[in-house]
Amino acid sequence: QEQLVESGGDLVQAGGSLRLSCVVSGSMFSRSTMGWHRQAPGKQRELVAFITSSGITNYADSVKGRFTISRDNARNAVYLQMNSLKPEDTAVYYCRQTTPLYVYWGQGTQVTVSS
Repeated sequence: QEQLVESGGDLVQAGGSLRLSCVVSGSMFSRSTMGWHRQAPGKQRELVAFITSSGITNYADSVKGRFTISRDNARNAVYLQMNSLKPEDTAVYYCRQTTPLYVYWGQGTQVTVSS
């Protein structure tokens, strides 16, 4: 059983930056695709970015050039560096782990961007 704990969410002004972290307890991290998703009030959860076990990354068009996903297999951690934040980035951000058999989610961390 994998467990994911996110941190780093905060209130920030537009144009600012935040770095989200997700630490995974378990043995499957290095073999997992890790992703960040977000859900704004009244909207469906959407993919923000993911990184495969081999380091291939992919981003939603809305965050390309502003967000960077990275991972540290030695620390069982995945990060989301968010720059040039906009009010529309306001959401609960969730970490997702996709293993060969299962999908796990974290509890979410709130990011609020004020204009």
